[in-house]
Amino acid sequence: MYSGTLLSLPQMMDPIVAGRPLREGGVLIDIPVLVDNGFLVPARVVVDSPMTEQDHVTHLYLLSQRNPVTQMALFHMGPWSGRAEIGTRLRLAGSQKVVALARLSDGSFRWQQTDVIVTESACVDGT
Repeated sequence: MYSGTLLSLPQMMDPIVAGRPLREGGVLIDIPVLVDNGFLVPARVVVDSPMTEQDHVTHLYLLSQRNPVTQMALFHMGPWSGRAEIGTRLRLAGSQKVVALARLSDGSFRWQQTDVIVTESACVDGT
């Protein structure tokens, strides 16, 4: 996909979720609402999980509505992680929704989205 195309939530999540149970909430995304430069956007994601052997986050995806590559990041987790929390920097191709999608040990998913306004895009499609 090119950076000018805005994907819908199903277009972003369905290839990963593949029909498994999906529930909004239980995920906190901490990203500035307004960023001057899309090259280094700080992001923190926390998933509400006890991170025990029986109940934990196995994967955490960060998805972009507009970037040339929808899946910006994939983090593998388990009970050894201690907490279901990541901190990273993102590269964003303009203003868009960013989605954090967490896969749990029972195979279900939780998600949350946030809108980010980017004044200077980081990704260009060459057109």
